[in-house]
Amino acid sequence: MIALEDRELVAAVCASRAGLRVDPDKAYLIESRLAPVARREGFGALSDFIECVRQRAEERLIWAMVEAMVPPETRFFRDPAVFEALARDVLPELARRAEGPVRVWSAACGAGQEVYSLAMLLAETPGLADRVELFASDISERSLEKAQAGVYSQFEVQRGLPAHRLVRHFEREGEFFVLSPRIRQMVRWRRINLLDDLSRLGRFDLILCRNVLSGFTGEAREQVLEGLTRTLAPGGRLVLGLGDAAEAWLDPVASEAGVFALGTAAA
Repeated sequence: MIALEDRELVAAVCASRAGLRVDPDKAYLIESRLAPVARREGFGALSDFIECVRQRAEERLIWAMVEAMVPPETRFFRDPAVFEALARDVLPELARRAEGPVRVWSAACGAGQEVYSLAMLLAETPGLADRVELFASDISERSLEKAQAGVYSQFEVQRGLPAHRLVRHFEREGEFFVLSPRIRQMVRWRRINLLDDLSRLGRFDLILCRNVLSGFTGEAREQVLEGLTRTLAPGGRLVLGLGDAAEAWLDPVASEAGVFALGTAAA
C-alpha cells in the first residue's frame, strides 16, 4: 500500500487542478487507477511515480494523474426518462423559440455515451437534428479519444443501449461495435476543465452535466455550477443527474426530471 502522504498528495493535486474530491483513505481506489499510469510512464512502482510528481511538478505527469482519478462511470441512455423528456419536450420547445440553431453541450462527457445517446434520438426525430448543434467536452484526453472513435465493447453497449438502436446505429467489428459515421459527425469535441473560465465558449441553450457534481469538492462544485449557469442562454436549460442537488438560483422545470432553469433572481 502506498503511504498516506502519497495518497494525500494525490488528493491535493486533483482538488487544486480539477476540483476532484479524492478520499486519501481509499488506498485501493487510488492504487487501482494510478498503477496502470505509473507502468505506462515507465515507473517501476506507483510510489516512484508519485514522488516524481512531487519533485518535478511536470505538467504532463500531473495531468496523467488527475485524468486517471476522474470517475469513469458512463453509459448509454442513463435514466431513460430524462432522454425521453429531452426529445419529447425540452429540445422541441427550445427549437421553437430559437432564432438560430439550438446549441447543446454535454459537459464531462466521458467516453461519449451520453452525447451519442442524444445524437441518436435527434437522428430518429424528423426535422429536429437539423436544428441542433451538439458539443461535448471532458477533462480527460484519453476519454475524448475514445469518444471520438465511437468504438465500444459488448459490455459497454449492453449498458443501457436498446437492441433496436444497436442494430440501427452500430456496425460490429470483431468483438467491438462501431458507431456510424453519421452519428459521430454530429458532435464537436473539446478538452475543457470545468474550473476554467467558461465564458469563452459562448452561450448554450441546453447543458447536460449529469452525475458529475458529486465527484467535486464542495467549493469546486459551486464554482462549476456558477460557471455552467453563466453560459446558459436566456431561457436555457441545465440538466443534472437525478441525485444531484441544485443551488438555490436554479428552479426545477415541472414534469421534466433533472431539468432546471435559471431562477428569476439569477436570470
